[in-house]
Amino acid sequence: MKRIFKPRKGSVVVLKKTKPGMCGGTDATLDTKAPKRIDSGEMTLFQVESVLNGTPGDDDRIGFISAFAAPAGENTFVYLMTGEPFRRGERRGSWALIKENIFPRLAALVNECDLAAKNGLHSTTHGLPENFGGSADIRYASGEAISFSNNQTPVISRAAGVKIAEFFQKAMSGEKAKLPDISALKAISYEENRRNGGFTRASLTLLPDGTATNEKRTKYDDPMVYESAGTVDAETVKAIKANIENTGLLAWEGLPANGYPFSNESSLEFVFENGRTIKVKGDRVTPAQLSNGFFNIQLEMTAKH
Repeated sequence: MKRIFKPRKGSVVVLKKTKPGMCGGTDATLDTKAPKRIDSGEMTLFQVESVLNGTPGDDDRIGFISAFAAPAGENTFVYLMTGEPFRRGERRGSWALIKENIFPRLAALVNECDLAAKNGLHSTTHGLPENFGGSADIRYASGEAISFSNNQTPVISRAAGVKIAEFFQKAMSGEKAKLPDISALKAISYEENRRNGGFTRASLTLLPDGTATNEKRTKYDDPMVYESAGTVDAETVKAIKANIENTGLLAWEGLPANGYPFSNESSLEFVFENGRTIKVKGDRVTPAQLSNGFFNIQLEMTAKH
C-alpha cells in the first residue's frame, strides 16, 4: 500500500509560498485534479483529525476529533479520540479490533459530509505553537484518495466531526475480534535486518516470578557478532504488557504497510502459552497516538537491556 497519494504531474499549483527567512508565513498548494467526490465503497484507509469550531462540552459538543480505520486481515482496526481542542484540554482515546467491515458505510459517510470538497488543498503556517487545524488521509482500492491539511484552522465542520464520532462510537460497540490474553504471554522475539547486511535479534523470555531474561545478538558493518544477555525486572515486564494492551499492538498483525521505502525490515513476534503466535511488522500504518507501541518494545529489548 502506498504511503502517500501522489498528485498527477503538473496538477499542483502554489497558492502561497513563504519568503526566505520570514517568520509566520504560510505555504499552501492545491492539486487541481484531485477529485471532489469518490463513489467507490472499497475504502482501504480512513484517517481524519481536526479541531472543531465552537465550545466543547457534552459529547455532541466535542472540540477535537481523531478517527482512524484500516482493514486488519478479516477484521477492522478502529481508533477514536475526542475531547477539548488544544493541548491543555482533556482528550480520551480508545481502540478496538472489530469483526464488521465498516468501509462501505464509512465511504457513504465521507460523501454525506462532503469531505472531498477540500481534496488536494494543503496549507502550513510556520511558527504556530501547536496544530490548530487538522488533516485528512482517506484511500480507496481504486487508487483514488482524499488528502488535505491545514494547521491554522479546522479542516472539517463541527457537524461532520460529530457524525464521524458517532459513527466510530457505534462501530466500536460492535462484536470484537478475539485476541490472546496478555497474561498468557510467554515470550517476545525482535528481529531487524538492515540493508548493509547488519542485523539485530533479541529474545525476551517471561519467567513465572514476573521478571524476564533478554538475550541479544547484533551485527554492524564488521563481521563481528556481538552477544549479550540480562535480566529484566518485574516492573519493566509489567510496563511492556501495558504498552501492548494500550496501543493495541496484538491487533496490528493484519494492518497494511505504511509504504515508507527506506525503513529497515523489522518485526516483533509474540508467543503465548497455548502456542499461538502473533507477528507484527514494524512498518504498519497506525493511528499517530498509538504509533510508538512497536518502538517502545524495540527500545527495551535492543537498547536498554
